[in-house]
Amino acid sequence: MADDQAPAAPLAASLLAPFQGEPPPAPAWFDAAIAQAPERAMIPVEGANIELLTWGEIGKPGLLILHGNGAHADWWSFIAPYFAKDWRVAAISWSGMGDSDWRDAYSAELFAAEIFAAVEVAGLEAGGVKPIVVGHSFGGFPTLYCAARHPERLRGAIMVDSSIQPPEKRWKGPPPRSGQGARVYPTLEEALTRFRLAPPQPCENLYIADFIARRSLKAVEGGWTWKFDPDLWHNFRMPDLGRLLPEIACPAALMWGERSNLMHAETLDYMIEQMPKDVLLLPIPDADHHVMIDQPLAFVAGLRGLLAAWA
Repeated sequence: MADDQAPAAPLAASLLAPFQGEPPPAPAWFDAAIAQAPERAMIPVEGANIELLTWGEIGKPGLLILHGNGAHADWWSFIAPYFAKDWRVAAISWSGMGDSDWRDAYSAELFAAEIFAAVEVAGLEAGGVKPIVVGHSFGGFPTLYCAARHPERLRGAIMVDSSIQPPEKRWKGPPPRSGQGARVYPTLEEALTRFRLAPPQPCENLYIADFIARRSLKAVEGGWTWKFDPDLWHNFRMPDLGRLLPEIACPAALMWGERSNLMHAETLDYMIEQMPKDVLLLPIPDADHHVMIDQPLAFVAGLRGLLAAWA
């Protein structure tokens, strides 16, 4: 995520400025993972073209992985290859994010339509079993919506550090940005220096931050700007997520980073109390909110364990 769409907070130091536009060195596992490039397509969903990335063979069990706010499908390009041997894996960029089209209005129903369109086009049910959906942060909210309102269409649903606070503590969202437009930076190097994680947190794996940041930007007249719709939250509608928690009606799990500043004990207690008692719980040690960036291989191992429970 970039600082342009983060809640008001003191700006963290630039993650990528010390590299002056050059990619930071990366370990061999990361280079090997991103070398397994996905197939890319655009699929029409309710009047918008949605970016779809796929890995693995059609006919294997389906796994759909969903990114958070202001992010894009390539947040999973170093994770998905670890599942492509045994799964047909797909990732989308939500409308208003990544290379997907922007909409005049966004809703839980539209995001659910994007989920199930991806399931169909990617062939995630071609093996004769329902797909499992994994959503990080904001991506966990449409995942929850589908687990409550369309449980018959899922084999399982996993929310990853998707914070739903008690009603009296809920964040009301960023102020409307209508009419402000997106910031334009004259060079890619300058734009990269503006990339920050939201909410703010430390980042040790800067090669992942760089990989994500480069794919968060697009060239426009005058320079570079972020791909996400700056007015998305101004035109967004989602039902009360707290009321959806007890309505989960398919196998489900909650993962979170043990250091996450969005998953305090009060929030976890509330969510666990509201959810069905058979929801699986998996904290990831030494991880903040962006679990797949902080502990990518531990995240892969944890997700593999959850998937094996539903095999």
